Amino acid sequence: MKHHTAAHRKEIEIVFSGVSAPWGFLGNMAPFPVFYEGLMWRTSEALFQALRFEDEEIRRTIQAQKSPMAAKMKARKFATSMTIAPMSERDIENMKQVLKLKFDTHEAIRNKLLATQCFPIIEDIGARHRERDFFWGMKKKEHSWEGKNTMGKLLMELREAYRTCMVGKEEMMRNL
Repeated sequence: MKHHTAAHRKEIEIVFSGVSAPWGFLGNMAPFPVFYEGLMWRTSEALFQALRFEDEEIRRTIQAQKSPMAAKMKARKFATSMTIAPMSERDIENMKQVLKLKFDTHEAIRNKLLATQCFPIIEDIGARHRERDFFWGMKKKEHSWEGKNTMGKLLMELREAYRTCMVGKEEMMRNL
């Protein structure tokens, strides 16, 4: 039997990119509708893009798009009207809110998020090269990852919040 030291074991990483990939449900392009202020949004990406605007007409235009990519492209057309700067603290807060809505609404993917245990979650930006891509995700260069991975970090924070909530519920039930 071959023994491996800790240095020889590869750490498990939860890496997601496209929607059809095994962990694709983690991304905002995944087809999980969310409700916000009484309205249904086809994807969390559409809502996230719309939250960058105060103008209700622009928000409705983004909401009407049939795909998450179309919603993103429509938001870019209105970029000069954005009231929330991309990659700003407020933008990050909006992303947290959108992710929470998505995983609160869909128990099956919330359970899958919890099933990632304590492993790092990384949004793989693949061949993309724009600054904003390196902000939200990471790119593998040889044997290491480059980028801020803000999306992965937010997902790991949300996972920890769910885990803490579950522990609190279990403790409360034992004390009844």
